[in-house]
Amino acid sequence: MDVYVNLQKYGRRVLLSICDADMLGRTLKQGKIVFHIHEEFYKGSLVSLEEAADLIPKSSIINMVGHKIVKMAVERGFVHPDAVLEIEGVPHAQIVKL
Repeated sequence: MDVYVNLQKYGRRVLLSICDADMLGRTLKQGKIVFHIHEEFYKGSLVSLEEAADLIPKSSIINMVGHKIVKMAVERGFVHPDAVLEIEGVPHAQIVKL
């Protein structure tokens, strides 16, 4: 088990929040950016990277933070490497499907 996933449904939209397990509860700071990895938003089920990867194509909006999950998303072509933002050295990426 490597990552936390939290699925939330809003009508026909599905919001998927994923974070590496060791990132939960941390606050990242870089310049004016303060990024809270809140349990309320990210903590759901603890699953493997494979299980998390299976949820990405089924979701409308995906927020992910952490080395493991973002690396996997880039390797599988879900996220372009140039779209990854690093905050305090930790990768963060978002996907929005319209």
